[in-house]
Amino acid sequence: MNGLALCGAVTVILCETAVGAWMLRRAWSLKTGKAPWRCGGLGLLALSVLWPTWLLGEARGPFIALTLLSIAAFGVIVSGYTLRPVRASRAAREGLAPEPAERAPSAWRTALRWALAGPVGMIAAMALGISYAVWAPGEPQTRLLVGGLIVPVAWGGAMAWTLADSRILRATGVLVGTAVVGFGAAMLRGFA
Repeated sequence: MNGLALCGAVTVILCETAVGAWMLRRAWSLKTGKAPWRCGGLGLLALSVLWPTWLLGEARGPFIALTLLSIAAFGVIVSGYTLRPVRASRAAREGLAPEPAERAPSAWRTALRWALAGPVGMIAAMALGISYAVWAPGEPQTRLLVGGLIVPVAWGGAMAWTLADSRILRATGVLVGTAVVGFGAAMLRGFA
């Protein structure tokens, strides 16, 4: 197929999928009489995905059609975007997530938070990963891989928790306890 025919097919598919997506959006917005719009939109989308199979090939035709379908649907959605003014009740809130409790800055709290978010959190995360690799059933390679993947996730969780929690001594106790229990459990069994 030459480039001109391909461009023509892509244009037809794009227009067809845009009309089908618009019909589905129209069916969504109506209170009654949705069935004809829904059937027409779904039928047009099915047709726009099936006919390129004969024109562009078994693999390339549906791939191009589905890609253009997502682009056309996104265009239909964006065309209905409206910018609404902020309501008064939301204007008072500065963000969606609540802010951490206000804490008095001090040198020892800052140093402890840094230590917990960095090295202590990493040691606790390593304890979890190594303990998993030692105690989990399965092949050794799989246990080592999953244990290694646990470490960055657990370390990130420890960082987020220690930086957001207002009770720093609780975080210290939990992370140190996790490290001791995790490495202790790993030493009890050994890697077999």
